[in-house]
Amino acid sequence: MIVVMEPRATREQINEIVRKIQDAGLSSHISAGVERTIIGVVGDSHTKELLRQSLEASGGVERVVLILQPFKLVGREFRPHDTIVDVGGVRIGDGSVVVMAGPCSVESRDQILQTARGVKAAGAVMLRGGAFKPRTSPYSFQGLEEEGLRYLAEARAATGLPVVTEAMDAAQLMLVVKYADMIQIGARNMQNYTLLREAGRVKCPVLLKRGPSATIQELLLAAEYVMSEGNYDIVLCERGIRGFDNYTRYLLDLSAVPVLKQLTHLPVIVDPSQASGKWKYVPPLAKAAVAAGSDGLIVEVHPEPEKALSDGPQQLTPDSFSRLMAELIPLAAALGRRVQAPAALR
Repeated sequence: MIVVMEPRATREQINEIVRKIQDAGLSSHISAGVERTIIGVVGDSHTKELLRQSLEASGGVERVVLILQPFKLVGREFRPHDTIVDVGGVRIGDGSVVVMAGPCSVESRDQILQTARGVKAAGAVMLRGGAFKPRTSPYSFQGLEEEGLRYLAEARAATGLPVVTEAMDAAQLMLVVKYADMIQIGARNMQNYTLLREAGRVKCPVLLKRGPSATIQELLLAAEYVMSEGNYDIVLCERGIRGFDNYTRYLLDLSAVPVLKQLTHLPVIVDPSQASGKWKYVPPLAKAAVAAGSDGLIVEVHPEPEKALSDGPQQLTPDSFSRLMAELIPLAAALGRRVQAPAALR
């Protein structure tokens, strides 16, 4: 349920509505727009129905609307205008194309510093890299953990690129928040509800990846867990779902981009590297994602993919990444958009 306040509703009237919601044992979430304020009401449906008439009769209330979708806060009923997520000065969701790039795994100090400098020179505005690596096999490289986080922070200091990296549980989450600018919740943890709630309680932007077998509604409900705890800075990521073919790792669901843009106010980016599993398919999928309206890309880049400790076949070299960036700029311009440039290059 949402409470739509009148355009001239006073702060006192808004506070009174919030008080009534809280007195009923429900949660309130405020979205202050340019013209009016919308208050989301979350909690028991029976209690909301009992409260509805009281709210409709309150001063400053224009109307009370029941939301039929199972996701309440991530939907456009709650926030009609697009959310812009600021990550260390990088604005995701403002209409431009944001490119995050870096290796699948942080393998050494030299590797991440070299890659960070290379992707920035090519035009990336954020650095990605895994310090904790969830792997299918327990015998595969699992990441450098806190040492890797320290290397990422050093790379940020050297280049100015904000860092996004993955946390897999609550303990790792607090370490990631200490070193990084954005928390990635990976596909395998999309429905780790304890982790989602913890991510909602920290003041750090979240990159939420779609699970390989997750529906769009399940992805939005996962984001709802984060938002319900008070963190509205969420970026959704389409990274491929399970198909029946084996020529690529996953089936990149580009139709999810316009669907999500219609259903939610949250920014949507695409991961062509994880989706394809093969570097040669990354550039065409990346360009298709921009054409579909994606707010950005997260691309894997490694100085020597053939020596990578994880997912080498899907990682671009710095040269191939540079060529991709050169192709994205005119493509975005043809669509009336621009590719964000690193601060020092603007």
